[in-house]
Amino acid sequence: MPKVPSENYERIVAALQRLGFVVVRQRGSHIRLEKRLPAKTLKVTVPAHRPVKRSTLSHILKQAEVTLDDFLAAR
Repeated sequence: MPKVPSENYERIVAALQRLGFVVVRQRGSHIRLEKRLPAKTLKVTVPAHRPVKRSTLSHILKQAEVTLDDFLAAR
């Protein structure tokens, strides 16, 4: 299994958008994305950092319920 990469926030947001997330708002250096599912709404906040730490990206993917393989395929 590959390691979670250190990635720029633009690429993270673009990959999440390809996976169905929509940018709802941006306040300061934080970008809020949402994905509406039939049973729930997934909400994720991505910090506008270059680069976003690996551990932070790992938590974002966990909140978004996205596997690392799906994320790597979408970026």
